[in-house]
Amino acid sequence: MIARLGAVENDKVLCKFEYKLVIDKHLGKGESTNLLFTQRDYDFVELSVVDSTIVLDIRYATTNNLSGRKIYTSNKCFVRRVVAERLHAVQQELQGRGLGLKIFDGYRPFSVQEIFWEFCPNPHYLLEPIRGADGTLVEGSRHSRGVAVDLTLIDLQTGQELEMPSGFDDFSNRAHRCYAGMPLGVAKNCKLLEESMVKQGFEPLYTEWWHFDLLGWEQFDLLDLSFEQLED
Repeated sequence: MIARLGAVENDKVLCKFEYKLVIDKHLGKGESTNLLFTQRDYDFVELSVVDSTIVLDIRYATTNNLSGRKIYTSNKCFVRRVVAERLHAVQQELQGRGLGLKIFDGYRPFSVQEIFWEFCPNPHYLLEPIRGADGTLVEGSRHSRGVAVDLTLIDLQTGQELEMPSGFDDFSNRAHRCYAGMPLGVAKNCKLLEESMVKQGFEPLYTEWWHFDLLGWEQFDLLDLSFEQLED
């Protein structure tokens, strides 16, 4: 799920600013809204077709999520092609360390975000999905644009997840990237995931260590295509 940034303490604001500096260092200041994408980048693809070594654990296709219900009709991960190709680049670099990615969520239909909002109508934790009077999709999760991913790191030898500040979809402060209570080893794992993703053009969400948006996400439309439509 996508949390909305609310009021935060001064030290956390500084931390958020520091993440922006890291992004600017890799891609250049102000490039987020000026990135150029090809028509091919906008295509939807199944992530496993681009990189079959990336592990999938699509939580909303199971009951192992906050709702306790199976919400998705598919356990596949669909994303825009540009996202898949950049995740492939992240995976290749991590493999040199004996690590890899595990994906919890990718594209999310707009109507599913509406279900999440019914379950938890709290703007501190979720972006409210808003439709216009004519049904136009006005505002919603970046997952519904196909350019956001929820993920973590795994040890390729054991298949086990590396320890992170919290579990996936934890709504407590432990999920924040600057949570002061995380052990040093956990902080290093979190930082490695961030740096690996930022290097390939993703922006970390401050309130969720697992969530990353493609820089330039504004150029991709909100969609309510079903998984079945994407598979056709």
